[in-house]
Amino acid sequence: MSIYEIIGLFVFLYPLYMSIVWMIGGIIFCLRREGKTEPGLEYFPYFTVIVPGHNEEQVIEETVLNLKDLNYPNYEVIVVNDGSSDATREILDRLVTENSSWLRIIHLEPNSGKSKALNAGILVSRGEFMLTIDADCLVDKDVLQWMAVHLVNFPRVGAVTGNPRVRNRTSLLAKIQVGEYSNIIGLIKRTQRILGKVLTVSGVIAAYRKSAVIECGLFDSDTVTEDIDITWKLQRKFWDIRYEPRAICWILVPETLKGLWRQRVRWAQGGVEVLKKHRDLWKDHRHRRLIPVYIEYCLGLLWAHTFMAMVFLWLSFVVMDGVCRYTQVPICPPVLDVYQTFFVGWNPLFPRWYGAILGFACLCEFLTSFLIDYRYENKAFAKYYFFVIWYPVGYWILASLAAIKGVYNFTFRSKEVTVRWKSPDRGLHTLKSSSKTK
Repeated sequence: MSIYEIIGLFVFLYPLYMSIVWMIGGIIFCLRREGKTEPGLEYFPYFTVIVPGHNEEQVIEETVLNLKDLNYPNYEVIVVNDGSSDATREILDRLVTENSSWLRIIHLEPNSGKSKALNAGILVSRGEFMLTIDADCLVDKDVLQWMAVHLVNFPRVGAVTGNPRVRNRTSLLAKIQVGEYSNIIGLIKRTQRILGKVLTVSGVIAAYRKSAVIECGLFDSDTVTEDIDITWKLQRKFWDIRYEPRAICWILVPETLKGLWRQRVRWAQGGVEVLKKHRDLWKDHRHRRLIPVYIEYCLGLLWAHTFMAMVFLWLSFVVMDGVCRYTQVPICPPVLDVYQTFFVGWNPLFPRWYGAILGFACLCEFLTSFLIDYRYENKAFAKYYFFVIWYPVGYWILASLAAIKGVYNFTFRSKEVTVRWKSPDRGLHTLKSSSKTK
């Protein structure tokens, strides 16, 4: 078997194998752990909800007011305004005047980054447990109860990640992400939880045991994805990480290619930074359950690079073949051998039979995630399944390119991680609203 055939098998078999694993794991998790419809909590420890934000004038008031009447008796809300230059400060000052009994505000100057904003909230928090959410996140009224079930009943649980659902569903990109969030967050986290270790909590919504976070040294600013980093720090201190799909929140996702690209590059870069930071876990056999997660992420990056290399080579051969036909100059034998062995009939957009199998497996995987998550959605949820057909066609290429760019940023540009941050793309309606105010 030639090296080209081995590469081809890897590109084909890796996503096929992982699709099967994720479907089986998601089904097992659903059958074993999602039967309860009520939290059944008897003890209600004090909770602190921390909302970090920067330039959030379009969304912050709605988010804060949504936290006013949660179905939980003991909690406070701390909003950390991290050096905003828009009207966020004025909005928060007005809100705290009207809701001083349960709301506190911290203003930081200058912009110091999300990790430091979270740490500031933690250091002044009164709660034994903490819920951190993004500034565009609208939580379900029972979210604190579902999070507390794990933290109260299991003393070694250090964090619980929730179930973010997409609420802006107007563009094709947003509709694709409705299915993607059920898949990459819902199905994969269910499987990782069954296998024992989780790659990352969802930065948009996660609950933490305060003592566990303090033991780990709080959030670090040396990576661009503080959620992945704190997950690994907690697990290396032998704290358990849970996934709770009934802790639901509604978020805004990018609806422009630029916004989506920036988000995925940041995710990829942060993942590589965490892999490097925790590369010494191999030295301690007590961390052996983290090794499969580490290897799986490395293989995912390798697959992205291999897949895009194949696409690039295919395009090169197509151009070369066209030029040679036009000039009537034959392709040199070694190059022709590679082309005929591997690329004849191969097309990343319209591939051969194995591409059809991959596409079918991808659709089965999405169907599984939709069936599992249907209970957490409205009746219109099923129609978004028809938009995921675009996922294996174009989304894989975008995701692979973003992974490559993330590795490039880490390798050549990430000598020092900047601590400053800015709000992500919150969707087309916020962009239109922002343009009207300028």
